[in-house]
Amino acid sequence: MSDYGVRSMVAPLTRVAVRAPSLRGDYAVAHWALPINGDLLLQQHRDFVALLSKLGCEVEELEPVDDMPDACFVFDPAFVIPSGVIELRAAKAVRAGEPALLTADLHALGVPVVGKLTGVATADGGDMCWIDENTLAIGRSYRTNTEAIEQMRPMLAGDGIAVEVFDVPHDLGPEFCLHLLSVISPVRADLAVVYERLAPVALLQALQQRGVEILSLPEADYPTLGCNVLVISPGVVVMTTGNDATAELLRQRGVEVHLYEASEINKGEGGPTCLTRPIKR
Repeated sequence: MSDYGVRSMVAPLTRVAVRAPSLRGDYAVAHWALPINGDLLLQQHRDFVALLSKLGCEVEELEPVDDMPDACFVFDPAFVIPSGVIELRAAKAVRAGEPALLTADLHALGVPVVGKLTGVATADGGDMCWIDENTLAIGRSYRTNTEAIEQMRPMLAGDGIAVEVFDVPHDLGPEFCLHLLSVISPVRADLAVVYERLAPVALLQALQQRGVEILSLPEADYPTLGCNVLVISPGVVVMTTGNDATAELLRQRGVEVHLYEASEINKGEGGPTCLTRPIKR
């Protein structure tokens, strides 16, 4: 059996890549909230990785890289599908070097490279959400453009995967990061946390058509990344502390919730999904 391949947000996460932050880099240019406690940032990341291991994931720890403040958010630069990895292309200038780096790291771990975005195409993994095993939702946003979506269609079609496109709202504009995954986190095949106020109507309808219950994110938990939930296995999730209302709503639906401290990591606007690049689900 292959030790790579992903076509779900909720299937058991058996192998995952992470990258610890480097403290050398211009975090202000990367739009992190300052000041940052560097020692605490590194400790919180170590604790997050330890939690993944405790929950049964095989964690591939990639080397930190200097002068790439966002490189710890490994979900975005490359996207793993059943046949291998697609190298994406960052719209955010400070992340321009990350896609090739992460793709090379994944290739070194035995994941074949099946495609690469070129030309004017730009895309982040954060705009990509599996809504079932044969359908990838892609958000058209300030980070992911139409050209990228069209380049990805044939790469995905080779694995029998269809694409549905949903427009991501303007919200706070192009300098801020609003991904499709900022407003949806599937938890099980029949349950998803959704920030309905910014969710595309067509996405809500697509979930309803598939019989997915929408757990509406409490407004107070949106700024603290309550809508960023990492599934370890169906109904077992990891999320940051400080989102008590969402955690309680999940527990009421039989979900096992594991928490980690992320006061410093959250300053980069990245939750547990952002910190992981699933290699095998």
